[in-house]
Amino acid sequence: MAARKTILIVEDDEDLRRLFRTALTLAGYDVIEAGDGVEALQRVDLLVPDLVILDLVLPGLTGAAVQQELAAQALTRDIPIVIVTGTYVDPADFDVACLLRKPVTPDQLIQTVRSCLVQSQGGVV
Repeated sequence: MAARKTILIVEDDEDLRRLFRTALTLAGYDVIEAGDGVEALQRVDLLVPDLVILDLVLPGLTGAAVQQELAAQALTRDIPIVIVTGTYVDPADFDVACLLRKPVTPDQLIQTVRSCLVQSQGGVV
């Protein structure tokens, strides 16, 4: 059996973060959470996740800044990132695996996470 994948959820909306955590846990993933960009980078320093779900609008350090920081580090640059946002963004502006627009259903989230993990591993999960 393959090792469980660890997903970092970076979302300042506590209710949405709880919804994402529940859906991902039920789908068989280990989940770690951060409520802002600084906390996200601290979590990554402790444990490098297999995938990051990243809100763009965060207090303090924005999601875009977190994405840039992860992309700049050798240890984290290959982590697939799923941007989840309620604001309009051009996917071409971000070098990320996937983009979801809020509102997001648990099924959409799980499907996107699975798809992004497959893409990042060359089609192997």
